[in-house]
Amino acid sequence: MYELIIANKNYSSWSLRPWVLLQSQQIPFKETLIKFGDDFDDPAIRPLLPTGKVPVLIDGSIYVWDSLAIVEYLAERHSGVWPGDPAARAWARSAAAEMHSGFFALREHCSMSCGIRVQFAEMPDALARDLERIEALWAQGLARFGGPFLAGDRFTAVDAFYAPVVFRIQSYGLKPGPAASAYVTTMLAHPAMRDWYDGALAETMRDEAHEVSLRTAGAWTADLRAAPLLNPSLNG
Repeated sequence: MYELIIANKNYSSWSLRPWVLLQSQQIPFKETLIKFGDDFDDPAIRPLLPTGKVPVLIDGSIYVWDSLAIVEYLAERHSGVWPGDPAARAWARSAAAEMHSGFFALREHCSMSCGIRVQFAEMPDALARDLERIEALWAQGLARFGGPFLAGDRFTAVDAFYAPVVFRIQSYGLKPGPAASAYVTTMLAHPAMRDWYDGALAETMRDEAHEVSLRTAGAWTADLRAAPLLNPSLNG
């Protein structure tokens, strides 16, 4: 059975991608959580992380790091990870790669937190451009391949790559157009996404660096997460 090393579900967009893909494809795996704030150089932890970062997929003696590499490794072993249709598959791979290597304003201004709700004081121009491109990309995929997912009627790897965007749209109260909004609703209702979301809200741990980044984004209108433990050393 695979082992997937992840960090906090509330914060870790990179961990979300392979996790939600494995869940959606019903591929069995063991989840191992290493919390932000833990010492990733600890001798008990460092051997699990070739680059000192999450996620990492372990398959016996094989270690695969980086979410895109993990997805391609899984695609070599399991059908359905990418769309079966060649045109849909090519589009899905291109869209996933664009997400993997771009949208820096989105990452900067909308740090992921599944459990909070934030109201922007003012939408940064660079973020608006990123969101405009994402909405156009989603509209293209939905129209070309028939939806309700980006490359057709099934959740595939391209949806996993945009799963963190879906949670960010919810957290930051962003208002995409009708097609993108329908896609967000579809994604939030998917069982794998709901499982991740429920896990994120149940976490009592907090990472101060992420919390500071979230508070600079705007005014919090809600925090839906479980209350943090009073003793930070016990957070888990």
